[in-house]
Amino acid sequence: MFDFGGLTISDIAPFIMIGFAAQLVDGALGMAFGVISQTLLMSIGVPPAAASASVHLVEVFTTGASGTSHIYQRNVDWGLFKRLVPFGVAGGVLGAYVLSNVDASAARPFVMAYLALVGVYLLYKAIRIIKPRFEDPKTTRPLALVGGFLDAAGGGGWGPVVTSNLLVQGGDPRKTVGTVNTAEFLLALSVSIAFIASLGLEAFTVATVGLIIGGVIAAPLGAILAKRLQPRLLLIAVGVVLIATSVYSIVRAWPIF
Repeated sequence: MFDFGGLTISDIAPFIMIGFAAQLVDGALGMAFGVISQTLLMSIGVPPAAASASVHLVEVFTTGASGTSHIYQRNVDWGLFKRLVPFGVAGGVLGAYVLSNVDASAARPFVMAYLALVGVYLLYKAIRIIKPRFEDPKTTRPLALVGGFLDAAGGGGWGPVVTSNLLVQGGDPRKTVGTVNTAEFLLALSVSIAFIASLGLEAFTVATVGLIIGGVIAAPLGAILAKRLQPRLLLIAVGVVLIATSVYSIVRAWPIF
């Protein structure tokens, strides 16, 4: 475990900024904290394994703060929340087991290609439909199971998979983002407990501390943005972020592109 005795603000400032930026996007759009923070950590020299471990642990704190903020802003559909959580947690625990025994990374580029297409559709929906009509999403439990599994086994996926597909089904963007963010706390907590039980607290580093501070500070701002942004603009933003992060993940997985 990291020794905090000699820790200074200059040591954690870069990680605070990364955590702040990543959580601001995630809190407002319901996705991308893992992709953004892990990518930026690796870009400043943090090894991939350490970056992934730090991000998983940090999400317990950031999703807790984000969920609380969304509840305060009344961005949560509690009926949808109750349908998502049990299956999301079950998928996450299963994904943690698979990650410990099987290499599931080969499937990630195909999942990202699918999500990129979903992003294109959301852009089309936001631009071409004059007044989007919102409906209560019907397919939620299997979606939560898949999203939880991919999040644990593939190093991220709850937000992109669940948020985007609920929006495709006609979910209200504000309520969808708020509910998915709030449900993610219980998913992150269950998955992190499983990982910490086997790995200990070795992932708790200076990067983790900075990400937690920055993420918790940004959480209320993300919830406010989700509440105040126009539904069409929120759909466009989700589509753009989904396409960008998915394409980036595909390029990383298949460098020949």
